[in-house]
Amino acid sequence: MEYVRGRYSWLIRPILMSFDIFIVNLLAYYFLNFNEENLHFFSSTVFNNKHLLYVAYSIVFWLLSTSFISFYNVYRYTSVLNILSLLIKQFLIFSFLVYAFIGAFRSVNIQAFVTFKYLVFTFAIIGFVKLLSYYLLKAYRLKLKGNVRRVIIIGDTDGANELKSIFNNKKELGYKLLARFSNVKSKGITGDIKESFKFLEENSGIDEIYCAMDELSENQVNDFVKYANIHHCNIKFIPETKKLFSKRLKTDFYNYLPVLSIEEVALNHDFNKLVKRTFDVLFSIFIIVFILSWVSVILFIFIKLESKGPLFYKHKRNGINYKEFNCYKFRSLKTIKEVKGTYVQQNDTRVTKIGKFLRKTSIDELPQFVNVLFGDMSVVGPRPHMLSYTEEYSKKIDKYNFIFRHHVKPGVTGLAQIKGYRGEIKNDEDIINRIKFDNFYIENWSILLDLKIIIQTALNIFKGEKKAY
Repeated sequence: MEYVRGRYSWLIRPILMSFDIFIVNLLAYYFLNFNEENLHFFSSTVFNNKHLLYVAYSIVFWLLSTSFISFYNVYRYTSVLNILSLLIKQFLIFSFLVYAFIGAFRSVNIQAFVTFKYLVFTFAIIGFVKLLSYYLLKAYRLKLKGNVRRVIIIGDTDGANELKSIFNNKKELGYKLLARFSNVKSKGITGDIKESFKFLEENSGIDEIYCAMDELSENQVNDFVKYANIHHCNIKFIPETKKLFSKRLKTDFYNYLPVLSIEEVALNHDFNKLVKRTFDVLFSIFIIVFILSWVSVILFIFIKLESKGPLFYKHKRNGINYKEFNCYKFRSLKTIKEVKGTYVQQNDTRVTKIGKFLRKTSIDELPQFVNVLFGDMSVVGPRPHMLSYTEEYSKKIDKYNFIFRHHVKPGVTGLAQIKGYRGEIKNDEDIINRIKFDNFYIENWSILLDLKIIIQTALNIFKGEKKAY
C-alpha cells in the first residue's frame, strides 16, 4: 500500500480536479451557449435546460476518463513530457465525449468549430494550471524546503548510489536522504544493516525506505516490509542494475511450466506504426530535399580532395527482428573496409580531417535518412549495431532484454544516443546503460518523446558530444 504523508499536499489533487470541472462547465456556458435559440421547439419542451444536462454529463465522464488514464497521478518524479502526454490523451478522449453529446441531440445547433474552440481554450487553461502547480511545487521544495520526503537507503549497490545521487542533486524533487546503511563499508555509509533498524526506531517520521534487493537476504526484506506496514511508511525496492527489467515480458503457463515471450510493444500496434511511419517519411523527405541534397555536393568535394574513395560508406547492420540491411553514412575514414568488432576510437588514425568534423557533429549520419525513407530505419529508435557487436553484446546482456530492443526499427538517433551512450564501448557498463535506455524508449514511446529526442540531438550537434569521435 502507498502511504501519503504531509499535512496539506493530499489536497492538491482534489483541488485541481474541482478546478478542472469548474473550467469545463464555465467555458461550456460561455462558448456552447445551450439556450432556447439553439434548440428546436420539441427539444426545448423535452429538456428545459440542456446546459444542466451537460453539466451532469461532463462531470461524470470527466471523472471517468481522467480515472481511466490516471490524469491526476502526477508525482514529484513525473516528467513534464508525461504531463503533456496526459493532457493530449485527455484532450482527445474528452473531445470525443463532447462531440458525442452534441451529436446525440441533433436539436442542438452548435457549430463544430465553436465546440473545438471551447475545447482548446478549456485545455489551455487546465494545462497551464496543471503545469503551474507542478513547477510551483518544485520551487516550494527547492526554495522553502517544504513538501519534503524523509528517506533512507539500504544498500551500497550501483543502483543505490545512482538513487543517492538523484536525491542529493535534484533538490526540487523534495527528497531528504537521512542515512544509508550497508554491510559494505564505504564512504557515506551510516552503519550496517542491523543498525538501520535502531536508526528507524530512534527517528520517527521516515517517509520512505529504499532497499537494494541484491544486497539483502529474504529475511531482511521481510523485516523491512513488516516495519513499513506497522509504521505506515512506504517501502520501495532497487533492482540490480545489471539485470535490466522489461515490463513487456509476457508469462504463459504450459500446464505448470512458465514460458516467457516478448509481448507486442506499443510501437508495433497498427495505429502507432502508421503514425510513426508517416512522421518518418515526411521528416526524412524534408531532410533529404532541404539538407542532404546540397550538403552532399559540398562534402563530395572535401572528401574527394582529402582521400580516395566513395562519398558514401555502406555497412551491414541488424534492423528489426535482426534483419540485416545496408546502413549509409558519409565516409569519414581513409578506408572503407569494415574491421570486425572495431569501433572508431579516440584519436583513431583512420579518421580523415573532414571525417573528424563529420563525426563530431554527427553529420556523417545524414544519409541514414535514405534508410528511413526505404523503411529499414526510423528517425528515432535504438541505434543499429555492427553484426559482430550484436553477437558479442548478446552474451553480456540478459537475452530477453537484448532481444526486446530488436523488436522495433533502429533509429538515426535515440534516447541512449542523447544520454551519451554512443560510439565506442569501453566497458560492460556502457552497453548495459545503452540497452537500458533503448528499452525505456520502446516501453514509453510517444510522438512527444520522439520530438524531444530530435530536438536534443539537434542541440548536441552544435554543442558537440564527448564520445563523438
